[in-house]
Amino acid sequence: MASFKRFSAVLTGIGLFGALALPAVAANYQFMASPATGLNLMYRLDKLTGEIGACQYGLKEGTIGTTLCYRSGEGAGAQTPSEYALAASHHEGEAGIFRVDLRSGTMSICYLLNDAIVCTPPGK
Repeated sequence: MASFKRFSAVLTGIGLFGALALPAVAANYQFMASPATGLNLMYRLDKLTGEIGACQYGLKEGTIGTTLCYRSGEGAGAQTPSEYALAASHHEGEAGIFRVDLRSGTMSICYLLNDAIVCTPPGK
């Protein structure tokens, strides 16, 4: 019994050391679907720079389909480094999404316009 406790303590120590040796890694991106029902648009946010893009499924004859991605257009490019997040309005007809700066409290509305994602100027 004593040897089992000693063995258990050694395993616990190894496990704790292993956990401490792993670097803490934060997720760089956040993904969120458009709140609009019937729209297969998925937004992508760089949580440090605030840059926003989006992709959706598209049909392509003779294939199983393709991923159509849209570039960052006006206002959707990299912002001042901060801590950004996405928030949906949950309005079933709204195709845009909110980009919020968690440090300053400002937010922009971002949406697909023609072939790019664009965002309004940040406001509070």
